[in-house]
Amino acid sequence: MQKKYISIGLMSGTSGDGVDASVISSNGVDKYESIKNKYYQYDDEVYNKIHDLKDQINSTQDLKKNSSKISDLERKITLFHAKIIKNLNLNEDNPLIGFHGQTIYHNAKEKISKQLGDAKLLFQLTKKKIIFNFRYNDIQNGGEGAPLTPIFHKLIVAQKKINLPACILNIGGISNVTIVKNINGTNQLYSKDVGPGNCLIDSWVRKNSGKKFDYNGSLASNGSLNEIILEQAQELYFNRTIKDKLSLDVNDFDVSFARGLSLEDGSKTLTEFTASIISESLLNYFKNLKIQIKDILICGGGRKNKILIESIKNKLSPNLNLKLIDDHKVDGDFVESQAFAFLAIRSYLKLPITFPSTTGCNKPCLGGDLIQN
Repeated sequence: MQKKYISIGLMSGTSGDGVDASVISSNGVDKYESIKNKYYQYDDEVYNKIHDLKDQINSTQDLKKNSSKISDLERKITLFHAKIIKNLNLNEDNPLIGFHGQTIYHNAKEKISKQLGDAKLLFQLTKKKIIFNFRYNDIQNGGEGAPLTPIFHKLIVAQKKINLPACILNIGGISNVTIVKNINGTNQLYSKDVGPGNCLIDSWVRKNSGKKFDYNGSLASNGSLNEIILEQAQELYFNRTIKDKLSLDVNDFDVSFARGLSLEDGSKTLTEFTASIISESLLNYFKNLKIQIKDILICGGGRKNKILIESIKNKLSPNLNLKLIDDHKVDGDFVESQAFAFLAIRSYLKLPITFPSTTGCNKPCLGGDLIQN
């Protein structure tokens, strides 16, 4: 019988609003159990510093230029993660810690994916086995370093006996999709980013109001669509080579095309733009894979934006059903954090976490570095 490990997954997504923490038990292969899930919100100082820094970093040169700000924020974020581990108060003496950190710059072409988080300091503060730097090895082996969650999505599909071919759409800051054609092996596991998720809407709301996001899509529901601006933005997007990338970063998008619109009209127009990219990317991906999908299971914070989900639904084929992954007794808020707990176990067991069909790497790749003393 394979040994089960207790692992904590700590995930701070591109929304940069806080950390999702999940505790799971798993053998790292074909079984997992969710033990605890909890969200920890950053204070306003850390939240604002993350977004100020992200706005200033659009190249590797900018990383060098802002190195002192990066170091300062990295320390604060690491201390915050240490408090989370303590707060989870696990009886387990030595769980693994899957420490993703806060992404501030991702560019697979330049072979760089920079996450804020000092793993050595986190080890000193917690004395737990820390596994971090999940994307590096994949990028060094020709991959795009993302998406990393498909191998965990496959486990959910197998364990929850979800009908094949299965499709999981994660709408976080960026949206990504996983297709599972077969649960045996990884040859028929596919994934890619399919456009913005919440990043454009969040950015617009943050820059034009005192709010951090459009709660339930309420701003968009009170706005009017500017069709001229939407058409121009769509044309610009679909003429760019970015649409062919497997992985995207928030830096690949900006809200400048909505400049001049009211808060509500901008929210509505950006929501429609986001929905149009996601739906078109999904339909193209299904077509390229020559696959008939019936149900699309949605996870991530974006699934709570009713206007976004309704708009995606309206743009997809009528025979496609949008459903919540929660319907399968999986908490859609914590799929990513559970995934990093699972990836930490696989990393510890020296099992691959990325595959040619998920990130474009040239062979199945191990991932993550371990600090344990």
